[in-house]
Amino acid sequence: MNKIIIIFKSLLVIVLLSSFGFQKQETCSLTVDVSELRNSKGTVQFALYNREDALPDEHYKKYFKKLTGVIVNGTSTVTFKNLPEGKYAVNILHDENNDGKIKRGIILPKEGIGFSNFQSIGISNRPSFSKASFSVQSDKKIKVNIIYL
Repeated sequence: MNKIIIIFKSLLVIVLLSSFGFQKQETCSLTVDVSELRNSKGTVQFALYNREDALPDEHYKKYFKKLTGVIVNGTSTVTFKNLPEGKYAVNILHDENNDGKIKRGIILPKEGIGFSNFQSIGISNRPSFSKASFSVQSDKKIKVNIIYL
């Protein structure tokens, strides 16, 4: 009888411990809107970043996730799903020629760009992860302003 009690208690401890070890991590979604696009040509590229050294990322190589949005009536919206809670930043490109790259003039971009938390971009207001980042702890929706230089 003692053996049965010991086995039962052991199984109970294993079940209780394993239930704590396999808790499902909560995930979130992030919906990103952009409006006031100057035309409906091309697509909008939405790049999501989750680390300090990721921005600026002119060649789109350091992103965590990237989605492409269609343009309808001068707006575009995407939703990043299954994100772990954390700090993120968003970079968008109105990719008018659909080549996945920022089309440049001599120095400045010819296509619209934008970053979370930025209303304008300039020499004294350059994008960085710390300036563009925000916390995601539950489902969230943000708006990113498009900037044409």
